[in-house]
Amino acid sequence: MLDKNGIARRIAKEIKDGYYVNLGIGIPTLVANYIPEGMNIVLQSENGLLGMGPFPIEGEEDADLINAGKQTITTLPGSSIFDSAMSFGMIRSQKIDLTILGAMEVSEQGDIANWKIPGKMVKGMGGAMDLVASAKNIIVAMQHINKAGESKLLPKCTLPLTGVRCIRKIVTELAVIDVMEGGGFRLIERAPGVSVDFIKQSTSGKLFAEADVKEMDLN
Repeated sequence: MLDKNGIARRIAKEIKDGYYVNLGIGIPTLVANYIPEGMNIVLQSENGLLGMGPFPIEGEEDADLINAGKQTITTLPGSSIFDSAMSFGMIRSQKIDLTILGAMEVSEQGDIANWKIPGKMVKGMGGAMDLVASAKNIIVAMQHINKAGESKLLPKCTLPLTGVRCIRKIVTELAVIDVMEGGGFRLIERAPGVSVDFIKQSTSGKLFAEADVKEMDLN
């Protein structure tokens, strides 16, 4: 199985030269560390930053430079800092080419739940609802199974929804999975050493897989 950095490394391969990319809270923030060298990418943080760099080296953190998850970050030459109104204007006007979000659950219809667990304190939904309503291209970075060993890829989400029928690709510690147009998950790639049968057993929603599913290339 992949660790969180492995998931981020695989997702980085989905980014194309010239993209403006929004990174959500959690695993998506790690993607900034795996942008291929020489590729011209602009990372956006919804709290008001274009040109986000990788995480700072320990001891070189600047508490005034943070991402949407309140983690200290770095900026790259030519970066720009602005207010949230402008940031969400970029998102709502579909200026962002790719959005990478974490999730608690994804349904086989492409619904996503990633902002609230009933009974637990939450400060707000953040920018997730704007992102899933406005983004042209969304990849979810998430754990396939929870700590209790239960699938998080479901026939129907059990948690409050963030967005409906908006997810088309998911990368987990086990697999790369597409959400099919008419509903259902399709297995595209499997993590190194993980069998197709194990992925099927770990997926509660309908999962379609070819007899021969290629292994992820993480190089």
